[in-house]
Amino acid sequence: MNERREFLKGAIIFFPAGGVLTALAREAAGKETVGKDAPGTDAKAQPNGKKAYNPADHWYGMGVEIDKCIGCNRCAVACKAENDVPDQPFFFRTWVERYTIARSGNVNVENISIGPQLEKAQDAREILRSFFVPKLCNHCANPPCVQVCPVNATFTTPDGAVIVDAERCIGCRYCIQACPYGARYLHPKTRTADKCTFCYHRIVKGLQPACVEVCPTQARIFGDLKSRASRLTRFMRFNKIHVLKPQLNTEPKVYYAQLDGEVR
Repeated sequence: MNERREFLKGAIIFFPAGGVLTALAREAAGKETVGKDAPGTDAKAQPNGKKAYNPADHWYGMGVEIDKCIGCNRCAVACKAENDVPDQPFFFRTWVERYTIARSGNVNVENISIGPQLEKAQDAREILRSFFVPKLCNHCANPPCVQVCPVNATFTTPDGAVIVDAERCIGCRYCIQACPYGARYLHPKTRTADKCTFCYHRIVKGLQPACVEVCPTQARIFGDLKSRASRLTRFMRFNKIHVLKPQLNTEPKVYYAQLDGEVR
């Protein structure tokens, strides 16, 4: 893998987006699933009678209900355990921010997922309101990270997840700089870009992402936007929905309900 990465560093190759991305999607998904149910296989009946997973039948997204988040940080802890994220507190695929709005109008934002804050605690009498905002890769339908990757290591799967092929990534950091949500980091061991994958190895098996599964208040909702019966579709139908930084036209697929205007 190192020899391949060195070769690519010396000769960056631009590939056509269509067929190569589809092939990469199948290759990456195949590594995270077992047997004939891997994404990209034909949707034919398997020996166990179940229909094979067909990524073209799905379009995934996540909803976050701000009023339900209690800042327990279980989502970030579960994500690290499930996806082998480095133990250091400043590496994470998902995190939780605490917003504190003072009566003066000042806004204090702290990442509670990186441990205790050193700042002096505010006088409760001066706090107008406080709330928590979970954040992660927005799995944009128009992702700038995919556009800037010189070797197509970052790509979008047919079911809407934005994935990084670690074997293809050359660690140039272009995608990290291009992400407007600060959702990527350079893995200290592999020296490749890493980020949330919606727990792709789980969702292709019909499971929920780890962060969704452990949330005690069900503040996170994951589902298939192509299904009218999915919980996410109902969530979007019955709530006023916002996305982060809509002016960038990245078309995020992480949707927030009750999102305060101070959140960026």
